[in-house]
Amino acid sequence: MKIFVDTNIVIDLLARREPFYNEAATLFSLANKNKIELAVSSLTIANTNYVLLRQLESSKAKAILRKLSLLVKILPLNDRIIGLALNDEYFTNFDDGLQYYSAIENEQEIIITRNIKDFKSSKIPSMTAKQFLQTFIK
Repeated sequence: MKIFVDTNIVIDLLARREPFYNEAATLFSLANKNKIELAVSSLTIANTNYVLLRQLESSKAKAILRKLSLLVKILPLNDRIIGLALNDEYFTNFDDGLQYYSAIENEQEIIITRNIKDFKSSKIPSMTAKQFLQTFIK
């Protein structure tokens, strides 16, 4: 199963945001054990770096992102994805449109996010990490 992870889940993990950290940690632990395949947009890497730099030195932020890159497939942004997001009338938040079209263009099967309402127009299922773990992981 190809699982696209939204930026908020990555930040939940790396910033240990409660009460969301445990579900995010479990999700990434499953990827570390090769039980699931996780992917993120390259935008997620940039946005996560921005958040990390508020708390850490650049070298530490990069070290964390290097470790993250071992657990996830990083999907590229390209002209097509940007064009689709710019021209989509349903995604009022451009970042969400970029995330969505990164998932669609790379044939992801599920979007894991904390903001399901942001993906209400999605053609693929979106759910929280908790919902995913309850539904697919026994």
